[in-house]
Amino acid sequence: MVAPGVPQIGAEDGAGRVQAGALLLDVREPDEWLAGHAPAAIHIRLAEVPERMGDLPAGSEVVVICRSGVRSDRAAAFLRANGFEAANLAGGMRAWAAAGLDVVTDEGDPGRVI
Repeated sequence: MVAPGVPQIGAEDGAGRVQAGALLLDVREPDEWLAGHAPAAIHIRLAEVPERMGDLPAGSEVVVICRSGVRSDRAAAFLRANGFEAANLAGGMRAWAAAGLDVVTDEGDPGRVI
C-alpha cells in the first residue's frame, strides 16, 4: 500500500536525482545491504530512521530505497511528516538493478539484491 502524499519515482528518475545531489537512503536490513547496494547510498535501517533523522542533511532531497518499495515508502512518509523532502523509489533495489544501475558490495565488487 502506497502512503498518501509520498512521491513515487522510478529507478532512472531516482538515479538522476541522486546524481543531481539528492541523498539516497537505503533502509534495508544489514544482510540485504551487505549483499549489494547502490554505490551512492547511505544505510540506515527502517527501525533506526526515527532516532537517526539528525544524521540526514537538513534541506536535502532524500530518495528512499529498500528491496521492493514497501519499507522505503513507510520511511519516506515518516521523513515527509518530519519536514524532509522525501520520495520513494518504487520497486526498490529490484527496480534499480533491473534498470541496469550499479549494485555493489562495501568492497566495490558486483553485488546482488536479496
